[in-house]
Amino acid sequence: MNCVLIDAFATRPFTGNPAAVVLLERKLDDATRQAIAMEFNQAETAYVRKLADGRWDLRWFTPTREVPLCGHATLAAAHAIVHEWKLSDAREPVRFITRESGELLCRVVGEQIAMDFPATPSKPTALPSDAAALLGVTGPVVCVGTTPMNLTLALPDEAQIRVARPVMSEIAKWHETGVTITARSADGEFDFVSRFFAPQSGIPEDPVTGSAHCSLAVYWSAVLGKTTFKARQLSARSGELGVSLNGDRVELRGSAVTTMRGNLTV
Repeated sequence: MNCVLIDAFATRPFTGNPAAVVLLERKLDDATRQAIAMEFNQAETAYVRKLADGRWDLRWFTPTREVPLCGHATLAAAHAIVHEWKLSDAREPVRFITRESGELLCRVVGEQIAMDFPATPSKPTALPSDAAALLGVTGPVVCVGTTPMNLTLALPDEAQIRVARPVMSEIAKWHETGVTITARSADGEFDFVSRFFAPQSGIPEDPVTGSAHCSLAVYWSAVLGKTTFKARQLSARSGELGVSLNGDRVELRGSAVTTMRGNLTV
């Protein structure tokens, strides 16, 4: 099986969010998919398999579980199909079929890939007790709400996002998948910033989280009164995203860089 390691939402190697992408010629059982994802030990391993109708089956696995949606690994998968393996014309969209997130369409736009994802508005939920203390910030902390992918909390400013040092064992109890923290950007080049923590999914801090921006786009559109944003995720590796809210869909845009190419020998 051909495989690549790709830095997504990155313009140079060793930034953005790395994802492994595995090209399947046939179906593969879930236990083996999970074992391979654990072997790669990346935030996500994406499996792609071409279907008879020309679309692509796509699934995503963390080192410990399968997830219903992943932005950076979708970007990596599209990059691999078009630019690495040359299995799709760059002038045509890559159409992915997923288990829980429907059809996802990716288009090559210049040096970037634009991805069409479902918008995921947050539903109201209670603010976790001792949220500021457990995040390692002074607060105040505002609970934006919850989605199947994440709990989103807003902090007063970018400085609080940067200094946050969550107690991972505690925030793992807040949501089954992950926790996003967000604030307005202090840099005029960006509209908002964020970080994403998912110790409950085997990812203490995710470098750049596309799926989180499907709810962040809805929240920041209401706060800022606009629908197009430039976002930055403030992990140690850092990453930049173009984000547009189009009704019930979100377009995410980013670049990708291949850092490894190989074959699975098992």
